[in-house]
Amino acid sequence: MLIFIFQTIWLYIGDLAGKGLDLLIIGKFIFYFMPSLIDKVLPLTVVLSSILTFGNLAENYEFAAMKASGISLQRAMRTIVVFVLLLGVVAFFFANNVAPAAAHKVYNLKRNIGNVKPAAIIAEGIFSDFEGMNIKVDKKYGENDRFLENIIIHKKSNKVISNVVIKAKKGELVSSEGSDIIKLILKDGNYYEDVQSKNSKTKLKLPFAKAKFNEYIINIQLTGMGDKDLEEDRNVDTEKMKKVSRLIVDIDSIKQDNVKTIKAIAKNISDRAGAFKPDYGFNNLKPKLQDKEGGAKLPNNDKKVVKKDTVLYNGDIVALFKEPMQAQLYSTAHSLTTAVLSSVSARKKELEIKYQRYNIHVLALHTKYALAFSCIILFFVGAPLGAIIRKGGLGLPMVIAIVLFLAYYFLGVFVGNSAKVGKISPALAAWIPALVMLPLGMFLTIRATNDKGLISFGDIIYMIKKRFIKNSKTKTDGK
Repeated sequence: MLIFIFQTIWLYIGDLAGKGLDLLIIGKFIFYFMPSLIDKVLPLTVVLSSILTFGNLAENYEFAAMKASGISLQRAMRTIVVFVLLLGVVAFFFANNVAPAAAHKVYNLKRNIGNVKPAAIIAEGIFSDFEGMNIKVDKKYGENDRFLENIIIHKKSNKVISNVVIKAKKGELVSSEGSDIIKLILKDGNYYEDVQSKNSKTKLKLPFAKAKFNEYIINIQLTGMGDKDLEEDRNVDTEKMKKVSRLIVDIDSIKQDNVKTIKAIAKNISDRAGAFKPDYGFNNLKPKLQDKEGGAKLPNNDKKVVKKDTVLYNGDIVALFKEPMQAQLYSTAHSLTTAVLSSVSARKKELEIKYQRYNIHVLALHTKYALAFSCIILFFVGAPLGAIIRKGGLGLPMVIAIVLFLAYYFLGVFVGNSAKVGKISPALAAWIPALVMLPLGMFLTIRATNDKGLISFGDIIYMIKKRFIKNSKTKTDGK
């Protein structure tokens, strides 16, 4: 846990360092962030502790003494197996209850840092991204660093272009705990703006606006410290903040919403393309009289007859029209097809985001279950491996544990990212790391139970030798 805490501090050093935060706030942030590390820490801990424990027992010939007394490896592992099963249950409870609550705490703490101490988002001497604008100050002072000196602001437009520059000698940040609005009061400064003219002739003159002010007030609405995440929904509930019961309900809701969106897009495309359900009059036809040829007369006594053996035309429909009309038909078809393709391309990104959100929720649901089973499976990898290598301490066991964990972790990251974009089933992706480790655990358990080494080179050499002898006898018999 300590190793991963240092990694967390390194990842969030830009949000925590140099912003006037006291140690209590930093400590709370780390404490609330720790439960989200359990899915990484617990598997590594199980592998390492099992290898160390059984490696020490094997190195000191404790297993040899047990076997001499008639105690098998399975009997020696019985109590620890029960403990690991309980650990899996606790891991699921932790992932389902504690981790979501801690994720809420982390989000709220990051948001409250901006509300209670808005100046904490702004660092001295460098440009900081502050709610849609880049701001730089030379000095912060006063209560909660609310007073600023020598301020430079580059405001971003809708096109993400900084065409507005504001400079001020002094400034003040005014906020309240119950509001998301921060008031930035600038004093004694200048306002510069590059005017974006629509006229090409005027645009060549590079027009700009300049103004001097004694006081200029900017109202800023906080949306979090750069927390714009694909997984965030309207209620600020990401999949990390939801329990199993909530995930099941949301998965069903998201699926139904995706189906409705697909149907709406399909209906829109079919309407734009002029598609319709063919109705050739048979549904409304209620014959009452039969003529001599077997046809049916319409109820309104119309003389028009529809025969039962009517065959639809299956040839080239365009050939039925004259040449000028054929060109018009092709042009209309091309225009409709281009319009449909443009509509599909425009909605493609929306659909990708919707399906990605669905995949993320499914992956989060199954990850909670997979974590419990991973702890059990990795124990049956580490325990027999420690008994086989017969080495204790933090040397070789540590190296082996880290290698196994990296294989498990990076496989999980790879399949998780693939599942989010729909390349792999998210339900399967959560279980793949555990399923890959399962055969290894079974193989090592069998080897350790039969008092065999990790790799028996003698058996391999014997099989190769036997193969060569068999081939040589075949050649001799053939001659």
